[in-house]
Amino acid sequence: MRIAFFTPFLALALAGCATTVPSQEVATSPAPADGEAAPAPAPRHDPTRILDPQAAARLLGAHGITLQWIEWDRRGTVFVRKEGGTILLTGTQSEENGPGRLFMDGAIDEVGTGYFVFRGTIRITDTPDRGRVCEADKTWHFAVTQNRPYWRLREFEWCDGLTDYVDIYF
Repeated sequence: MRIAFFTPFLALALAGCATTVPSQEVATSPAPADGEAAPAPAPRHDPTRILDPQAAARLLGAHGITLQWIEWDRRGTVFVRKEGGTILLTGTQSEENGPGRLFMDGAIDEVGTGYFVFRGTIRITDTPDRGRVCEADKTWHFAVTQNRPYWRLREFEWCDGLTDYVDIYF
């Protein structure tokens, strides 16, 4: 009888000990907060085709992004950088007193005179109406038209029939 009593007790005690054995630590990214997606691995990009070096320099010096639904006069931030042979672009604009947001992130495939080709994500949320969500990950075209001081997204009505003017300023 004692053995039957002792065996489950010993098994329980040993099971408790197993959790205290130190394990080898592995470097990992911090765990995402509740409701957040785990970070994706950094994508690899092909080198940017630069057909106009002056246009590429202008793009690398870009200084603002706007979506007409949010505001024309208060620009969002755009971060354009060259990593290896690839030009990468990240941009955001947030409505000052509201929920509207614009987000862009991706790589530049090609830069030519008066245009560039962007491959990545554009996401527009809660503008011009709350609850509106437009997001696509694809190839996009931006161009300078009518001698304006910015490149404008050339994919019109890409989401839900509204024309979203996304402008990146030089």
